[in-house]
Amino acid sequence: MPVDENLKNLISEINKTAEDINRSIKIMEVCGTHTQTIAKYGIKSILPKNIELVSGPGCPVCVTPQKTIDSAVRLAIKGIPIATYGDMLKVPGTEMSLETAKENGANIFIVESTIDALKLKAQYPNLVFLAIGFETTTPMTAWAVKNGLDIICAHKTIPEAMNLIVSNKDNQIDGFLNPGHVSSIIGTKPYKNINASQVIAGFEPKDILKSLLMLLRQIKADKKDVENNYTTIVDDDGNNKARELTSSVFDQCDSNWRGIGTIKDSGLKLKKEYQTHDAIDKYKKLLKNIPEPKENTKCKCTNVIMGMIEPEQCPLFSKICTPDNPIGPCMVGSESGCKIAYKYRGEDYAK
Repeated sequence: MPVDENLKNLISEINKTAEDINRSIKIMEVCGTHTQTIAKYGIKSILPKNIELVSGPGCPVCVTPQKTIDSAVRLAIKGIPIATYGDMLKVPGTEMSLETAKENGANIFIVESTIDALKLKAQYPNLVFLAIGFETTTPMTAWAVKNGLDIICAHKTIPEAMNLIVSNKDNQIDGFLNPGHVSSIIGTKPYKNINASQVIAGFEPKDILKSLLMLLRQIKADKKDVENNYTTIVDDDGNNKARELTSSVFDQCDSNWRGIGTIKDSGLKLKKEYQTHDAIDKYKKLLKNIPEPKENTKCKCTNVIMGMIEPEQCPLFSKICTPDNPIGPCMVGSESGCKIAYKYRGEDYAK
């Protein structure tokens, strides 16, 4: 990628600090948008050989349970209109994806926001919104529920997943590039209980490189702090109004992450006063006998999400599994590790 003098100095400092550490260093970027920037600008190619960057579970499409997809598909084919974000359509379910259900005549709508979903509800009063995303999108769903929208809730929270990754001895993560958008909502405080070096990063190449240098300096000094390199957007307290809106509608609960399993207190459920908007409960008779999820055992999305392998190490990558024929969820969403690796494979988009 093109470099100016400041970038050259930054890269030089990264190389020097990595050399001083003198061992293999594994850093996970939690956010899929960071993964995009790293791939697009060839950042891995300019880093010292002892620094390994791996993507993490920061793609909501990837970690939405297969049974959630199956439930949305069942409701759709039983005549309940479904609205959701575009990335969800191709996610493989047990029997079919939402896209296949749509092709078979089900009313499934792509929306860009919960405002669009509420507009559709005026036309389709029994519309259900498949709500996904992390702390960034949850307040919008909370607002829509307050305005009468029924949902299938697949919202999840990031710090709990990071804690699980740190506790997994097979991962050996030295540090995290923390997500910028999520951090704008939750601030810095929820990360302080995670036993790892962390830097909240912006999304430009220079932001990521500076954050990597900050992480390396922490690792060299054997520190496990939470530093903020995205101060234009993120502060310690985050967005109090957004969090208050979320907590007025949702309670924390244990949640299943596709490919990972159940993570304690990492999900959200509707409070009792909003239970009438829970589509899973509302249509439980239609959702009887949902088939047990069946994953392709050759698909290594789990290992990709957990930062244990690169997407290219999956035996299905680009051979059988492609964006047009996704076998696993990591080849679907715009923030999905496998889809990003497929898009930028062998290319240096910064040239």
